Amino acid sequence: MSDTPIRVRFAPSPTGHLHLGNVRTALFNWLFARRNGGTFILRLEDTDAVRSTQESVESVLEDLRWLGLTWDEGPEAGGAFGPYRQTERYDLYAAHAAKLLDEGKAYRCYCTQEELDAGREAAKAAGRTYIYPGTCRRLSEDARHAQEAQGRRPSIRLKMAPHTVSFTDLVRGHVSIHTQTFGDWILTRPDGSPTYNFAVVVDDALMGVTHVVRGEDHLTNTPKQVALYEAFGYRVPSFAHLSMILGPDGGKLSKRHGDVSVDALRARGFLPEAVINGLALMGWADPGGQEVLSVRELLERFDLSRVTKAAAVFDEAKLKYLNREHMKALSASALAGALAPYLRAAGRLPDQMSHDIEAWMESLALLIVERIETLADGVSASDPVFEFHPEGMTEAHWESLREPEARAVVAAFAQRAETTDLAQPGAFKAAAAAIKEALGAKGKALFHPIRLALTAADTGPDLDRLVPLLERGSKLGLPVPVLGPAQRVNRVLAMLD
Repeated sequence: MSDTPIRVRFAPSPTGHLHLGNVRTALFNWLFARRNGGTFILRLEDTDAVRSTQESVESVLEDLRWLGLTWDEGPEAGGAFGPYRQTERYDLYAAHAAKLLDEGKAYRCYCTQEELDAGREAAKAAGRTYIYPGTCRRLSEDARHAQEAQGRRPSIRLKMAPHTVSFTDLVRGHVSIHTQTFGDWILTRPDGSPTYNFAVVVDDALMGVTHVVRGEDHLTNTPKQVALYEAFGYRVPSFAHLSMILGPDGGKLSKRHGDVSVDALRARGFLPEAVINGLALMGWADPGGQEVLSVRELLERFDLSRVTKAAAVFDEAKLKYLNREHMKALSASALAGALAPYLRAAGRLPDQMSHDIEAWMESLALLIVERIETLADGVSASDPVFEFHPEGMTEAHWESLREPEARAVVAAFAQRAETTDLAQPGAFKAAAAAIKEALGAKGKALFHPIRLALTAADTGPDLDRLVPLLERGSKLGLPVPVLGPAQRVNRVLAMLD
């Protein structure tokens, strides 16, 4: 590693929500910078006037903030190398284009789009790849003035001498491409706007970017950019091109695989720690083979040398597994806080929660965490607490409760529930033990009738934890009233009569 301080950048186009490919690029840049004491720059490539919106800018910033990928320089943070939006840097691009013209390294091209399209069609018909033939490369001053007299506005092209452009990619190794594969390419368009390959080189050079870490779809752009760095006399940064992220069907990850934007994953109840963990494993391997990794552990272990060439595959099942593990690692209060918005949106929690409700919510969170994959699952997982519909039980359930032994168990539990504070630690176990001793019922014969009478279901959360939660919840005055154990069991007994 060079002694030069590491400076990397994430440069999204603000044309919508960040998708997983974008975010993984941001993550790998951020991890690389943080691991090596470098600088992480956020730059907005917003030259697409039609699709770039301020709403998208805010979405990008919010997604990065939610993930914890804080930037050292960029929008809102400022920095010595701004501005950090390309639409505010047009004067810099114009000055750099003029410099190349003055040095004879670029030229004005007056070919119209129609003429260029005709050339492409002719090349296609002949089975050739179209390369601009340099039509305007040697125009005389008189010819140039004649073109301008016709109202033609020029684009500016870089003069490419025939040679092989070579660079070492930190992921893919040695790469060589001859300039004849792309010819003299456009730096600025007739309206003065910069092309991507031109603007990105000017920006990266002026911002002192030392490492360009981006997707492999940019690999074909790199030879052009290297040639431009050399034309300016700027130091060429190191490049690392990340593999594509594929869908489960082997195709490029896209909307047909579902909404895989950060915003959608957040809405579905994935934790930012889980998203980061999952993305890190898409193209990078932990040296110890560990899969569940905290952000701190990733910062300790991430290295570009372990980034793989092979395409990564988005596996939602694995992401859900990671999310479950990260939820289980949260403290009770943090888990409750993360789940609360989903239960509040379902109308089950008040907007303002008292201390008692917050404490109760922590117990609920610990009760359901083993049964959910995302935070949004917390709504259905909490149904046994908030919902009680014995009328929906099957006839087989009712028949089992009508059995004399089962009915006696339910009646005995109802009596205990009415005379005992089942919210107290160990109260349910004591009640069950007393019923067992009095009636001789044990195992399934004891607990199945109680479960049916309390939840109207064969399976569900651990009764030793559910019962005190119901007892406490029934006294909190929640928006959706929680029925206590006595209310539930007595209702079932009434329906048995």
